[in-house]
Amino acid sequence: MVSIKDIAKRAGVSISTVSYALNGSSKVTDETSARILAIAEELNYVPNAAARTLKKRESRIIGVFLTDFRGEVYGDLLDGVKNVLNREGYDMIVCSGIQSHRMLPERMIDGAIILDSGFDSEEILRYADRGHRIVVMDRELIHPNINRVLLDNQAGAAAAMNYLLERGHRRMYVVTGPEDSYDSNQRLAVVRQMAAERPDLILTEIQSNFEKKGGEVAAQQIIEEYKEPVAVFCLNDEMAVGICNVLTDTGLRVGEQVHLIGFDNIELAKYLQPRLATVDYSRTKWGAAAAEHLLKILAGESVEHERMQIKLIEGGSVGTLNVEDSVN
Repeated sequence: MVSIKDIAKRAGVSISTVSYALNGSSKVTDETSARILAIAEELNYVPNAAARTLKKRESRIIGVFLTDFRGEVYGDLLDGVKNVLNREGYDMIVCSGIQSHRMLPERMIDGAIILDSGFDSEEILRYADRGHRIVVMDRELIHPNINRVLLDNQAGAAAAMNYLLERGHRRMYVVTGPEDSYDSNQRLAVVRQMAAERPDLILTEIQSNFEKKGGEVAAQQIIEEYKEPVAVFCLNDEMAVGICNVLTDTGLRVGEQVHLIGFDNIELAKYLQPRLATVDYSRTKWGAAAAEHLLKILAGESVEHERMQIKLIEGGSVGTLNVEDSVN
């Protein structure tokens, strides 16, 4: 096994310097640290602490890497992952942030489930090249050690857009998620494509963040620009809730002047008045499917990539426009 002595010899520095660099200490210059880390990566170095605790190279722990932990979506997803892993004798560690990425190369976990825009795709592919088993939920990578378990974002966005179009809506807003969000970008691409195919459709994009506060900010723009009934497609329900909160204190009514549809079907969507139209999928099943895929590839089994199905939930938040209300 490669030791820090081997790295020190290759780098021409002391063992203590290597130790400082591997632990991110400021006692080592950036240039020296970068050179040492590059050599450690080249030698496929595994820290001794991890090696001692993982004699069999098996921890029975899975890392779940998330961009964020807040909100109902992540909670349901983690329940699905946990149920499958616990049933098979595995535990999970929920991770976020750059430093947590070290768990893979240090072999503190047996595999990873990734729904984290902070993970660079090239980094994931490097880990896969070294034999690490990974399931991605937020990007389309091709590698024998990577499986994809993705939402059918395209079908969901198309269903939402058709729902609005069929009810006569031709003046629309789309409220997006973060610019680096795979799910948001997939949904937005469908919206743009469908809008390009409909010259009678007037579409305005509002860049947002998948948070309720972002929806509240978007609502202010919609109010300021309001001239006639509009449809609003929020690319998640949290932002739709924010819009509803703001409109409550105005003369604009959801389902009458502002026709609103979301995506995710969070629990709160059922209790909004009127009921929020949205796109539904099972977040628990999504998480469970990701865990099942990872355990299968850890066992050396072949498993096909999977795309989770969606369905449209109709609601009173979207009404049908009269002919005179629609844009000609």
